[in-house]
Amino acid sequence: MSTLTIYNTLTRDKEAFEPIKPGFVSIYVCGPTVYGDPHLGHAKSYVSFDVVVRYLRYLGFKVRYVQNITDVGHLTDDADEGEDKLAKQSRIERLEPMEVADKYTWSYFDAMDRLNVKRPDIAPRATGHIPEQIEMIEELIRRGHAYESNGNVYFDVHSFEEYGKLSGRSTEDAESGTRVETASDKRNPEDFALWKKADPEHIMKWRSPWGVGYPGWHIECSAMSTRYLGHTIDIHGGGLENQFPHHESEIAQCEAAHDEPFVRYWMHNNMVTLNGQKMGKSLGNAISLPQFFEGDHDLLTRKWPADVIRFFLLQSHYRSTTDFSEEALTAAETGLKNLHQIFRQIEQAEPGNGNSFDVPAFVDQIKACLNDDFNTAKAIGLFFENLRDVRKQINSGEPPSNVDELAGELKKLADDVLGIWPVDDAEGDEQDQQRLHHAIELLLEIRQSARSNRDFATADRIRDRLAEVDIKIEDSPEGTTYRIADKSYQYSSTT
Repeated sequence: MSTLTIYNTLTRDKEAFEPIKPGFVSIYVCGPTVYGDPHLGHAKSYVSFDVVVRYLRYLGFKVRYVQNITDVGHLTDDADEGEDKLAKQSRIERLEPMEVADKYTWSYFDAMDRLNVKRPDIAPRATGHIPEQIEMIEELIRRGHAYESNGNVYFDVHSFEEYGKLSGRSTEDAESGTRVETASDKRNPEDFALWKKADPEHIMKWRSPWGVGYPGWHIECSAMSTRYLGHTIDIHGGGLENQFPHHESEIAQCEAAHDEPFVRYWMHNNMVTLNGQKMGKSLGNAISLPQFFEGDHDLLTRKWPADVIRFFLLQSHYRSTTDFSEEALTAAETGLKNLHQIFRQIEQAEPGNGNSFDVPAFVDQIKACLNDDFNTAKAIGLFFENLRDVRKQINSGEPPSNVDELAGELKKLADDVLGIWPVDDAEGDEQDQQRLHHAIELLLEIRQSARSNRDFATADRIRDRLAEVDIKIEDSPEGTTYRIADKSYQYSSTT
């Protein structure tokens, strides 16, 4: 049986996974900055790492999964300049910053719940861990890796020789890639902020040894991961766009402060694109998840169920780019419906006289895919490839003799690990009901027109055909009603 291997961004190679503590896995994934609704790029990242956590637990590991909420310090240029993203949004919406944070934190969790993404074990907020961040900054200053300047505190990149080992970018690259004018109080252009001095009008600020201010973006994750997972953690994940400068700076802060390796396995998911361009709020081309669920966007022609979006994302490897189109979502919807039909047939079938299915070999095949750096796309392909013949056996009246064993293992893999098992869809049921009422009222409109034209034969035929499917039409001086089961509905004429 194959062993779990993970592509480690730090070493640029696949490595056999061995946790620090046998049987226990610590994992930290950078969470959202909560200044807007989550979008498809967020879904790609958190669905991907949801499968990572689910599979580790399936393998028998005890997992502590920490995913932060950034509610302060993430500036508009993603570096050390600009305005705090939450403060800017609070001004636009005329709300307190914490109102904005709460509003979009719950929007995020609601969307993740609908996508069947399990909640992290701990979801710390940056604003709730200011003391830990100040303590870590003090330690970096004491060790000579940081310095205070006019109420700001910066990390001295030149004091950490391995800066750039994750991204492959040197300090010279960082300097040449600076997108804003370098702050005059930095020793080196590439140094990054650990603490920022707050202007008098700045809303989100705290007292510190260096004056009133707020933390930098990078120190937050370092402090929170250390607080809940220790100095060295097994897996750190996040989007590829966070590799530099965010994750690079996390490494520098933690290893400079603790003299211990920060992360054993770095994992980065690739982006979602639209016509080859990254989708993101900062680029103005993102479609939010609530817009997908409601079909409320110029690029969308309909509502999209959350399970289809999840399946669409899992059909590509987490390290591959996922290009969005409604055509791709339609194909995913068709594939998921077919797969759900197979799952249901297998789950409902009774053991028969057909040839037994090699369940252990099938399970090993799926696990081999997931052990190969969580290759969900290949695993899903194997579901279709292996289960078509089982469906044929069931349809022929000769289910496999061990179909119940297959159903049990299948549910573990498709439900517990991939999260794509069919469930009762209240939203889908509601949409079906709306379509039914629309169709009935269209027939009643045709019937009313026929009666107005004294075409009673057509009117009666519509009434009788509806009665055949237990939809009863009742005419009275007050108008027409139709009854489905024990409920009556009033027909409102549009003519």
